[in-house]
This record gives sequence, structure tokens and C-alpha cells, in this order.
Amino acid sequence: MDILLLDREQVSQLAELPPCLPESGFLWLDIIHGEDDDWPRLVLQLTGVSIHERHIADSRNDTHPSHYDGTQAYEILIFRGLSPAGQRNDFKTRPAVFLLLDTMLVTIRPRDSVSVASIKPRLLDKNVRIPRRPAGLMHQLMTLMVDRFLALREPLLERFDTWRTELLDPRNPYEDWMAVMNYTSDLRKLERLCDEQITALMAWQEETDTEFDDHIAVRFNDLVEHVQRVLKFAIDQKHEAEALVQMHFSAVAHRTNEIMRTLTVLSAIFLPLSFIAGVFGMNFEYMPELKIHYAYYFALGGMLGIAIVLLVLFRKKRWI
Repeated sequence: MDILLLDREQVSQLAELPPCLPESGFLWLDIIHGEDDDWPRLVLQLTGVSIHERHIADSRNDTHPSHYDGTQAYEILIFRGLSPAGQRNDFKTRPAVFLLLDTMLVTIRPRDSVSVASIKPRLLDKNVRIPRRPAGLMHQLMTLMVDRFLALREPLLERFDTWRTELLDPRNPYEDWMAVMNYTSDLRKLERLCDEQITALMAWQEETDTEFDDHIAVRFNDLVEHVQRVLKFAIDQKHEAEALVQMHFSAVAHRTNEIMRTLTVLSAIFLPLSFIAGVFGMNFEYMPELKIHYAYYFALGGMLGIAIVLLVLFRKKRWI
């Protein structure tokens, strides 16, 4: 657990929990999920606020969706973020819990959280704007989490472009359909996740008792807009993926039709030739033209003429 005191333009990392809340600024208690399970006691000790057991259970639930709930003493906002292993290969998310009090922010997050790991040294080194209220720090952390989803667009587009080339190549039949199904499944998960995030943020903005100025309000509106951009990307990509699959099957059907048309034309050309060959192949003792010296060449020439006439006719009708 890390304890940081944010007081205007100063950020200090404390070695232990102070006996009381600061007179100015606010405290940030950064809790590691699964390691500092006694954090409700620390919050009670410092603020006198008792955390509801249902909220404690929610903070320990790795599958909990993005959600907002509030009491008279505090507000809790669960916001799912992208796990480090889910950047390119597998779409995996985990929840981060934000417990918002008047002069304290408590975060319960995984140990390898990229967002917290990136902002904490920047706050200590004053390389980022230092928030004056807990809601401002919560906004910064959520923005970093959403930006990681925005960074997903490039690798997802690369995968899509690769599949577009492979699916529309008529010479090499595509066989890795499980990868396409996983891709569309990831897009559906991303769409559902964005819906939950937007619902949680909008519910917090509508029901919160936290007082913040127009500047913070604009920043949270921008955060919602960023989530909506991710949502729009997921919806658009899902539709494009579905259209690409339909285009693939249409191309396969068109190629099959072209092959069948060619075979049909060839069959139509050889049908009269087979008829002639069948007639002259009958074993009767008395048949016309059998005694003519050049009958064989006449038959071959007639068959060739019929084939040429049919080819010209089919070409004129644009059947071949």
C-alpha cells in the first residue's frame, strides 16, 4: 500500500498512515488487490467511515462490471481497465475500484496496473498537473485507462487489414476462422465494456454529491467522449468484420459460378459432338457414308465447324 499526500503543488509519499486527515489537500491510499485486505479498517480508523460489506465484496470481485454506487459518506466507482496481457493478443480486462471521500481517494487495483504505475512517479516528480481534489485524481487515472483502449485501435486495424487481404484472395482459401470469431468476440466485449463504463460515469455525474467546478465537469465530459470514441470504433469494426465475411463468401460463390459457367459452356460445345460420335459409333451393317473415301474427314470437319459456331455464339452472347 502506498500513501500519498497531495497538497496543492506538493506531492509527498508517506511512510505510514497519518493519525488524521490533512487540513489542506487530500490523501491517496493506493491499495493492491489481494494484498492489503484490511484497508476498510484503515479507512474507518482515519475517517470514521464504515465501508458497507457489499462494497467490500464488490472490490474483491475480479469479474465485476463497471458500476457506480454511493452512500451519504462515500462513493464507489468500479471501472474496468485493460490488463497488460491484453494489449495485443488477448482482450482481457480487470476492475479498478475508486472509493471517493471528501478529502481522500482510495484505489484498489491489481499490482501490475499500468495506469497507476505511470502516473505515480509523474506526480512525485511534478511532471503532470497535480489535482487539488480526489475527483481530479480519479479523472486522471480513468483517462489513462481509457487511453489504453484507444491505443488498441492500431493493432486491431492491423489484424483487420491482414484478414481483408487473406479473405479476398481467391487463390488461397482462408481456413483460420477461429481467429476471425475471436476478433469479433473481442469487439463485442469492447462494445459491452464501453456501454458499462459510460453508464457508470453518467450515473456518477448525475447522482454524486461531490462538489467540483466547471473545469472538472468538462474533463469528465471529455472522458465520456473518449469512451464513446472507443465504443464507436468497436461498433464500426464489428460491422466491417461482418461485411468482410459476407464479401468473402460472395467472392467464393462468384468464383464457383464462374467455374460452373465455364464447365457448362464446354459441356454444351461437346454435347452435339458426342451425339455425332455416338451415331457413327453404332454397329449397324448398313449405314450411310461408310463407303465414302473422305467421310471420316468430312465428319471431323463438321464437328469442328459446329464447335466453332457454338464458341462464336456463346462469345457474342457474353456467356464466356
